[in-house]
Parts: sequence; structure tokens; C-alpha cells
Amino acid sequence: MTGTRKLFIKTYGCQMNVYDSERMAEALAPQGYVATGNAEDADLILLNTCHIREKAAEKTYHELGRLRPLKAANPDLRIGVAGCVAQAEGAEILRRQPLVDLVVGPQSYHRLPELEARARAGQPALDTDFPAEDKFDHLAARPRAARGPTAFLTVQEGCDKFCAFCVVPYTRGAEVSRPAARVLAEARDLVARGVREITLLGQNVNAYHGHDGGLAGLVRDLSRIDGLARIRYTTSHPNDMDDALIAAHGEVPALMPYLHLPVQSGSDRILRAMNRKHTAESYVALIARIRAARPDILISGDFIVGFPGETDEDFQATLDLVRAVEYGACYSFRYSSRPGTPAAERAQVDPAVADARLQTLQALLRDQQRAVQDRMVGRETDVLFEKPGREPGQTVGKSEHLHPVFVADPGIAPGDLRRVRITATATNSLAGVPV
Repeated sequence: MTGTRKLFIKTYGCQMNVYDSERMAEALAPQGYVATGNAEDADLILLNTCHIREKAAEKTYHELGRLRPLKAANPDLRIGVAGCVAQAEGAEILRRQPLVDLVVGPQSYHRLPELEARARAGQPALDTDFPAEDKFDHLAARPRAARGPTAFLTVQEGCDKFCAFCVVPYTRGAEVSRPAARVLAEARDLVARGVREITLLGQNVNAYHGHDGGLAGLVRDLSRIDGLARIRYTTSHPNDMDDALIAAHGEVPALMPYLHLPVQSGSDRILRAMNRKHTAESYVALIARIRAARPDILISGDFIVGFPGETDEDFQATLDLVRAVEYGACYSFRYSSRPGTPAAERAQVDPAVADARLQTLQALLRDQQRAVQDRMVGRETDVLFEKPGREPGQTVGKSEHLHPVFVADPGIAPGDLRRVRITATATNSLAGVPV
């Protein structure tokens, strides 16, 4: 180690990338790197990229272009690209953007110290392999610093589903689950440092098989950790929502009544074209079973509008499914092709038609979200407070259903878990008073 260096990480995309960025910073700490929130001060800049959204690679190249003046002003600055765009683009990033010093895929970031040393020596630093070893075996123990009340914890990576629109199997690889003993040890360590809520992460988290009882067994063991008040998990696939996990929602108080369960379309024809391997009817029936186990559960989902071949009738089937389920939150997008995926080779829906459908769907989803939030007014809910709010004396936290809740009470501090009566609703949040 040659003294303190400053590390700036810009994170794009999902919660798993947030977790990965934390682990990247920890992996580089023995080399003397400390985090900075200012790219201009950094000795090493890492872009931790996501390949899910439209034109992800081009947006990465655009961001790299914006960093060129920093590199010109400081020739000792090193710039790296990590994550899924790094995995997908590989050596092309180094060829197209010579200012980049290192490229590392999401399964290889435990090798960052070695790559950083090679980059500092002016040598090629590219690693987008899917290594045989488990990166978690090679990452240093997490530092003992205090943490905020919530944390992400990756338990599963990769996906074997091969949906026709998705790059995840190609950028994150096959499904791999971390052994339950290691997950539980990391969870205990997080709780010891102040964490009260843990969100389990995976590209297909309910396919987790690192515990004999699957994800349900892991959740039950986590719920026995003293001081861990809340457990969540994301993102799931309908085909892996087994009886044990449904039962856990009704039987484990620490498992929060919120489930993100993407369906993508309400048309069986489009679901077949997407290679989803479930039907709209089976999805709706699954939601009914989950609600029977936990009647107050809030359902969230994902929808893709304008998938190749989608007709007006297919889109109407999506609207029908949305009305049947009644979502409390949702993410919806216009289809955008990803090179290398089967759907990218198919005839595309007219963008103007897809845009109009998306606006219609989002209006319906907003109405449902507003109705769910309006019904919260006058009710009581437990809120885990996380940080100061926008106004003096205000603190914001999350309800059991993941709603942001603002409370003006100087007696409440981050980390407090308090009962709150909801008094008002806003577009994407609630307000309340302590009970």
C-alpha cells in the first residue's frame, strides 16, 4: 500500500449493483482506497454498469466521454468499467475508449486489486470471465464500521430462464446460490453493525438453493437472528414461487408483506414468445394463493409493452390482468432490443404505437397505486426510519409495504422502528404521526 487513494464509484441499475459497488470498495480498501463522493478528487473512477435499460452501452460510452477532461487534467487517474455492460462489451470498451484502464465483469470483481495494479503499471487489465471459483470466497471480510438500518445482501446470481428479451443469462451467467451458512454469517455481521432490515438479492432470488429448504428455509433461519426486524427479497420469477415460500409469507412475521413478482405481459401468446413458461391464468391464480396466505400483501410487478408481435388484443389482455391483480406498485417499459437475445431479431412494434400503449398502461398503474395509498390513510403501520426528511425535524422511513413515510417528530431518529398512523398520501409517499 502506498498511502491513501480516493475511489469514486458511480452505480447504475438494480439493487444488486448497489451491493456489488459496496463489495468493490471493500475489495480495494487494502490497496489504500477510501470512498469519495467527488469524481474530480478521485484516483480511481469505476462505473458499475447495468445492461437492462435501453441503449445501456451507448450511455456508458457517453459517460466515459464526460470523464475525458478529468483524465486529461490528471494523467495518473485510472478509469474502470464494471458490471453488465463490461461483461457484454469486454475488449470493445478498451478499443473504443482508450481512456479506460480496466474492465471487469460482475463475476470477477474480487480480482479488482490485481487488475488495478496492472492498470497502474500500464498493462492491459481486462477480466470478463465466468471464473470457476466463487468470488465471495475471495472477498475480504466486511469492515466492522457501523451501518444504516437497512442493507442489501446478495444470495443468488445469474438466471437459467432465458427470457427472449433479457441479457442477464449472458452477462451474469448461470444461476448460482451462496451457501446458507455464509449468508447467515454476513447477515449476523450486518445486524451487529446496526442493520435492522435486510433485502435478499438475486436475479432470480426465489430460485435460491443454498439452503435445504430453499429461500423459505433461509428466510426462516434469518428470522431467528436477534435484532433483525425485517426481511425482504427481490427479484422473483413466478415459476419459482413454491408452496414453502408462500407459506413463509403467512407464518414469518419478519418477512414483510411486499412481493415484487414480474409478469411482463397479460397475453399468453406474448408470454410464449417471451419464453416466460407460465400463463396469465397461472400468474393470477398464484397471486390469489399468496394473498390467501398473507391477505395484506402488496404486489409489485414489471411489464414490457410493445414486445415484438404484440397486437392490440395482446395489450388489452395485459390491461385485463392488471385490473385483475390490482398492483400497489409497478415498473413498466417500452420494449427495447438487446443484441444477442432472441427477440432482437424479430420485427419490432411501431414505436409510436408502443409509446401510446405504455402511456395507457402507466395511467392505469398510477390509478391503482394511488388507490392503494389512499386506503392507507387512517391506518396504522410500522415504519423503520432511515434518514432525515426534506423538512427540519422530519424523518423518513419505509412502511411494511415499502411506502416511504415522512414523519415530523424530532424525537425520531434513523434506526427507530415506530408505529405510525397515516394521515396523508402524496404521489409516491405517505405522511403520518407516531402512535
